[in-house]
Amino acid sequence: MALLIIVITCLVIILDTSQSCHTPDDFVAITSPGHIMIGGLFAIHEKMLSSDDHPRRPQIQKCVGFEISAFLQALAMIHSIEVINNSTLLSGVKLGYEIYDTCTEVTAAVAATLRFLSKFNCSRETVTFQCDYSSYLPRVKAVIGAGYSEISMAVSRMLNLQLMPQVSYESTAEILSDKVRFPSFLRTVPSDFYQTKAMAHLIQQSGWNWIGLITTDDDYGRLALNTFAIQAAANNVCIAFKEVLPAFLSDNTIEVRINQTLEKIIAEAQVNVIVVFLRKFHVFNLFTKAIERQINKIWIASDNWSTATKIITIPNIKKLGKVVGFTFRRGNMSSFHSFLQTLHRYPNDNNKPLHEFAMLFSACKHIKDGDLSQCISNYSQTALTYDTTKTIENHFFLRNDFLWHYTEPGLIHSIELAVFALGHAVRDLCQARDCQKSNAFQPWEQILSKCSKECSPGQMKKATGSQHMCCYDCVSCPENHYSNQTDMDHCLLCNNETHWAPVRSTMCFEKEVEYLDWNDSLALLLIALSLLGIAFVLAIGIIFTRNLNTPVVKSSGGLVVCYVMLTCHALNFASTGFFIGEPQDFACKTRQTLFGVSFTLCVSCILMKSLKILLAFSFDPKLKTFLKCLYRPVPIVLTCTGIQVVICTLWLVLAAPVVEENISLPRVIILECEEGSVLAFGTMLGYIAVLAFLCFVFAFKGRKLPENYNEAKFLTFGMLIYFIAWIIFIPVYATTFGKYLPAVEIIVILISNYGILCCTFFPKCYVILYKQKTNTKSAFLQMVYNYSSHSANNLALSHVSLNPTNHDTAVTNLSHNDKAAACPNSNHCLAQVFGIGRENATNVSKTLHQKRSSSI
Repeated sequence: MALLIIVITCLVIILDTSQSCHTPDDFVAITSPGHIMIGGLFAIHEKMLSSDDHPRRPQIQKCVGFEISAFLQALAMIHSIEVINNSTLLSGVKLGYEIYDTCTEVTAAVAATLRFLSKFNCSRETVTFQCDYSSYLPRVKAVIGAGYSEISMAVSRMLNLQLMPQVSYESTAEILSDKVRFPSFLRTVPSDFYQTKAMAHLIQQSGWNWIGLITTDDDYGRLALNTFAIQAAANNVCIAFKEVLPAFLSDNTIEVRINQTLEKIIAEAQVNVIVVFLRKFHVFNLFTKAIERQINKIWIASDNWSTATKIITIPNIKKLGKVVGFTFRRGNMSSFHSFLQTLHRYPNDNNKPLHEFAMLFSACKHIKDGDLSQCISNYSQTALTYDTTKTIENHFFLRNDFLWHYTEPGLIHSIELAVFALGHAVRDLCQARDCQKSNAFQPWEQILSKCSKECSPGQMKKATGSQHMCCYDCVSCPENHYSNQTDMDHCLLCNNETHWAPVRSTMCFEKEVEYLDWNDSLALLLIALSLLGIAFVLAIGIIFTRNLNTPVVKSSGGLVVCYVMLTCHALNFASTGFFIGEPQDFACKTRQTLFGVSFTLCVSCILMKSLKILLAFSFDPKLKTFLKCLYRPVPIVLTCTGIQVVICTLWLVLAAPVVEENISLPRVIILECEEGSVLAFGTMLGYIAVLAFLCFVFAFKGRKLPENYNEAKFLTFGMLIYFIAWIIFIPVYATTFGKYLPAVEIIVILISNYGILCCTFFPKCYVILYKQKTNTKSAFLQMVYNYSSHSANNLALSHVSLNPTNHDTAVTNLSHNDKAAACPNSNHCLAQVFGIGRENATNVSKTLHQKRSSSI
């Protein structure tokens, strides 16, 4: 009997792989020696077994519920370390590892962390208290894990004491990105910020706006809930209900809460989309019961269970509805697949999970593949039967693809990245040190070692050809983008309307508001030219006023016409001032209207003068009659100007110019006057051009006037200057942008105004000031006589050539009759043109008649 008891006891000891630990070494799941030790945390079992509602004694309990997926994650860490050890990455330096089973409990993870922090090569397994741990040598140099964010937070807070690097392969809680609270925490997966944003966008794009949300009652669940709620609100998605489940399976209320959640889902019949932030075992239990209740919904899966084979293999899973999930990036899995194929030959002396899996696998050898995982997870220890090693190996060999079927590529790749990141950090540290010695470096030094140098503010990460997320290039942020933190995945866009940023900027700069300022050198030059033009106008006005009764002034239409034209020129010069300075509504509406009306009035006066000159010196009877009918000075000026006034009034009423901020330039905001209507602006300028063209035609026809009185020739030249200036203006104005655009129009106004002013008044001023002898009545009468005699002789010769037999008669008749027809009222014409009085004009006419008769 005693012998039987001893055999049974030995058998239980052999088979009981999940007993509570008695010594620290019992707590280690997998170990392998090396020069540099790396710690690992994996939830190989689902929960800790406890007979009470809460712990009664401070001891680590047994773990039950073997998790194949977590077991594969631990194997991935082992495989990655062996790949490094068999490569040339760390020549002569071997990486070792100590892997612990967290049993999906914070308590077990904290216990393992205490062992990580214990002093290296110390038999008492103690953590020495120090004020400065810079030279402290702990048991391991870095930690891979944990998987769940709740556990990673607890572990990280302990590792922060020694700044020991912790690289997680699955913890996605956004709070872990806070380097103030978690300075030594690193990860190879993106945070939940991006996942929740993608989820909300997917829901919004699918046309769903009434959803449910299920999460866990821990830091991970609450943070995911808050982050998703913000993203959902931003995408106009409403959350109908929020259900929270206990975080750990060891909680006795979990079954009740799952049933209550399912009842809530059934009650909310209009909710057909449910977002699930849960762990794998939560989802497994939830879905199993949901299938029993025939619940059919669309389930949005978080990345920690979206590819779990345990969920996919639930019986009748398709009856549950559709599952849409997000997963981690995958890598090349061929090497790990080969590792699993030869796993049955792998020594399991220091690998308790492998030994346990081999026995469980043997015990469930008659179970089909679909139920094998559940059998392994739930198989009772008391039901295990002893099997030989050879039998276990045979079962492995026959079903060696079973583990590969349960592999989650995204998580395996993340673990590989974590291990290789540490491997590259160790390589960088060991280039100038002998890392075969345990004190070669302290754990906190690895934090400064990366596969790629960190991207400074003003830069962003750019993926390279490498499959590792930790390896990247740093590129400068483009123009109008910035980054204000290190290692940013993308640059942020500035508000292009109000801000800008140069290449590689760390912040946005407010755009400067620009306009043609009074202090600008070009503006000062243009204002000086405008003031000079006004000074010319005043000087000409004074000269004409002092010489009011001279023939030159009278022949210009009199003082009234001269004053009107000079006033228009002054207003044109003054209008340029409204183009300079900060644009205001009044200035925008005034500048074009003032220029348009005043310039039209000026051109109208010139048109009237051109008609007058052509009428006075024309000897064609038909043209004379037409011009006499057309020539009405006051109505012509008022009508021409009135049309422009109507155009400008309609412009101001229907589409008035306004102040506008031009944000098209990258670095500045141009404050400018938007003309309101391009059609109205073009009509105003086009109308002036039509009047100028008529002036040009009439002046051109009168270009052969007496040499001493050749105003028509100067008017022709003035109009030509106007046309050239405004023809050049159109393409230049259309292609110019920026604050100097108003300067283009100012220059054109000055050129056209100076051209007409100079051609109209400067020759007269020259005669008044420097040729006073020709500015007398007798000189003007003599000039008119010479011109009319020359014109009459030319006309007589033309008639003689037509009728040679009556030569003398033709000439004599022409001298009297044709000239009378050409100017039936010569006295009136001369008086009108030269302002010399009707009496003097009569005497001149008689004298001319006698002289022409005697000469004939």
